[in-house]
Order: sequence, then structure tokens, then C-alpha cells
Amino acid sequence: MGDSTWVSTSMPYLTPREQGQPDAWGVEAAARGGKGSQRIVQAGEVPAPEEVAALLDVPVGETVVVRRRIIQLDDEPCELTDTYYPARVARGTPLARKGKIPGGAVTLLAELGHIGRRVCEDVTARLPSAEERDALRLAPDAPVLTLSRVTLDGEDRPIQVDMMVMPAHRQRLRYEMRIG
Repeated sequence: MGDSTWVSTSMPYLTPREQGQPDAWGVEAAARGGKGSQRIVQAGEVPAPEEVAALLDVPVGETVVVRRRIIQLDDEPCELTDTYYPARVARGTPLARKGKIPGGAVTLLAELGHIGRRVCEDVTARLPSAEERDALRLAPDAPVLTLSRVTLDGEDRPIQVDMMVMPAHRQRLRYEMRIG
């Protein structure tokens, strides 16, 4: 892949896939001539950390479901993503297990009756933790972008929170919006 900066838009990751379609990351990477994959390093129930609890509108420490993934491009780590779900949404579903979900989690959420209608994203920059630096194979002084996203259903209830960490020098985020 020639260009070292990846331009990413959020919309494909928020839209359920049609039956039999591959996940959005694989499609996006292939369109740029690469191979997108992910490695699920943990899935299951955990106590909600403070920031996640605030975004999911649950008490700190309440049980939530998390899927921790290392996102890869051409077998190189390019993003760390922890996705959290309220237990009422994900307990006992494939979201709480390490296996791959055909069409992706957003597709499964829609099949379970949880369709995102509104999204709020916050982007910040900072230096990575030692663990993040090692996982992303970054130099000690390389900054990262962090993106926190909460997806809400038609009743404005949070159904998913994504906490992402990306090397700043390899990423550009693009936002496109329709007005009216």
C-alpha cells in the first residue's frame, strides 16, 4: 500500500451488512489493495470502566460485555479497538464470545433488534501507554489518536461504545454529514 496515511470514514462501520457480505474493515482494506483482518484478544463480561460507564449510561463497575481487538492491515497492527455493550444487549450472544461474527457486530446487533440511529464521536491525541506502544509497534515518542464512539438506538439508548487507539502518523479521520 503506497500511501502511509489511511483515510477512514465511520459510516461503513455503523451500517448493518447485507446477508453474506464481508465485514466493513475487510472491504475497506481490499478497496485500497490491502488485507484487513482483526484478532480478538478478549471477549466477555467485565466491570464498566469510568469513561465507558458514562457513555453507556450505566454505573461504574456495572457488568458490560467487551470485545477487545487488534485491527490489522496486511498482518501489521494498525488499531486497537475495545467495543463495549450493555449486558442487556449482548449477554449470551456471539458478542460475548471470541469468535468471528459474520457481517460484523453491527449486523448482529440489527438482527437482535438494536439498530443505531445516532452516533457521537470524540477524537483526541496523546502519547500511548507502554502496552499500546508495544501492541502497535510504535516509537516511544509517536503520538496516537483516540476515538471514542457511542451508538444510540431510536430511543436514544446507548447500544455500543467503541474505544479506539490509532497511530496518529498513519491515520486521518474524515467526517461527511448530510444536512437537512
